Amino acid sequence: MENPNVLLLSTPLFAGITAPELDALLPCLRPVRRQAEKGDVLLACGQENHSVGIVLSGEIEASRPLAGGGTIPVSRMGAGGVFGDVLGGTELKSPVTVTAAAACEVLLFPYEALLSPCARLCPAHGRLVQNLLAAIGRKYFQLFSRIELLTMKSLRAKIAQYLLGEAMQAGADTFTIPYGRAGLAEYLGCERSALSRELSRMQADGLIETYKSSFKLRNKPALEQLCQA
Repeated sequence: MENPNVLLLSTPLFAGITAPELDALLPCLRPVRRQAEKGDVLLACGQENHSVGIVLSGEIEASRPLAGGGTIPVSRMGAGGVFGDVLGGTELKSPVTVTAAAACEVLLFPYEALLSPCARLCPAHGRLVQNLLAAIGRKYFQLFSRIELLTMKSLRAKIAQYLLGEAMQAGADTFTIPYGRAGLAEYLGCERSALSRELSRMQADGLIETYKSSFKLRNKPALEQLCQA
């Protein structure tokens, strides 16, 4: 991507900032562009992180390594996705590994540059800090939602909770999720075969329609009832 400014302005981190303000602000933020091939590690679990990244192209995935081997997927994001914003300003080590899910390009901003007033006294810098704090708050809420999902007793309830959340994010009852069957099974903490069986049953029961990674909610009240059981 030759000029990432249009994409940057569409991200939550730069919300409310104009193109001229961004042009003035970027030199103060000292961004570093990095390209990665599929499978490359952008941030390893247990490593300190002192930057906030924005995906310019391709896809990345954050996953939690398990002691006995394997991983639990935490999130997956494409162009415009923001990562490293929660722990970038601390000395805490990353609890997840961030890898390139496909060939990608990212822009890394030193956390210190994001928080420190710039020498030019750019008026947009205050707005940027507010956006960063808001992004951290949203990530905290997403983590809480994930914990709530994993504590549900039945697989059907987990699926219902996840699909209702994705529909809310999409603003529509028909949407596409960022996982295939294997990835979704890992995210929900179940076997892929068990997930496929339950999705087929839910479709037969008239709760959902599904094809690969696309879903349509056919009976939202019933799905919501499952989450309350």
